[in-house]
Amino acid sequence: MKILVTGGAGFIGSHLCERLLADGAGVICLDNLYTGSRRSVARLKGRRFKFVKADVTRLPAMKVDRIFHLACPASPVHYQAEPIKTTLTSVVGTHRCLKLAAKNKARILFTSTSEVYGDPEVHPQREDYRGCVNPMGVRSCYDEGKRCAESLCGDFERRGLAEVRVARIFNTYGPRMAPDDGRVVSNFIIQALAGRPLTVYGDGSQTRSFCFVSDMVEGLVRLMDSPEFDGPVNLGNPAEFAVMELAEMVLRLTGSRSKIVRKPLPQDDPCRRRPDISKARRLLGWEPKVSLEEGLRETIEYFSSLG
Repeated sequence: MKILVTGGAGFIGSHLCERLLADGAGVICLDNLYTGSRRSVARLKGRRFKFVKADVTRLPAMKVDRIFHLACPASPVHYQAEPIKTTLTSVVGTHRCLKLAAKNKARILFTSTSEVYGDPEVHPQREDYRGCVNPMGVRSCYDEGKRCAESLCGDFERRGLAEVRVARIFNTYGPRMAPDDGRVVSNFIIQALAGRPLTVYGDGSQTRSFCFVSDMVEGLVRLMDSPEFDGPVNLGNPAEFAVMELAEMVLRLTGSRSKIVRKPLPQDDPCRRRPDISKARRLLGWEPKVSLEEGLRETIEYFSSLG
């Protein structure tokens, strides 16, 4: 089976490429390297792996059996730096991928995001919750881009043009996160290892649910293999932690004496975020296995090795 992974040189994408190769598939990794890195896939060599440097909005023609569509900057630092490009990547890029899937009669999995729920008024978030998103806010390029892309996926599926799966990914962390991606896990670890103050926005009571990357990849593979489309599926860890709890855990695991400093909460930053994964359990037999402490230890080891 030949599988295209867009955004394959990114954090989750590189782990997914590695898993698919281990499962015996041929993999085409497509990435424009805006946030991805050749280093992330440098070890993935051989006749079954091909790297293509290209932008998903200009997706080249190719023959594939399946498409994992992950291409899009996912951290606020990167998507807010290029907001128009971010929206177009989600909307135009997804349209290009759906057309390629239709032409090849290939199944496609689109990676959406928990950001489609915005700053949620329902907790935990189920797939039937429609969200509370600011369409004109600084995060809207990502939030609304993904929501529009989901709409395209639904229309292609309903019209019988492509066989679609949609994953709503919640906070994911692990080795190969970019040091400059601005996400809370990598920020805290890098600051702690350098002996710099850990930056907590707001009072630190806002919550997140952190899923280790190997668990996320397992969920994506199972969803792609699921026999039929039943709407979007939440993939994330239902264990909920306050940001301050995470900061204290990182300090303990690194042995750092860094202080904690507080800054104002960014616009539209969600106060609570936790997935209801009942659907994933029922349809895929999936739930995360790696605890936050176990995953943090492995992630800290990775960042420590970067020097």
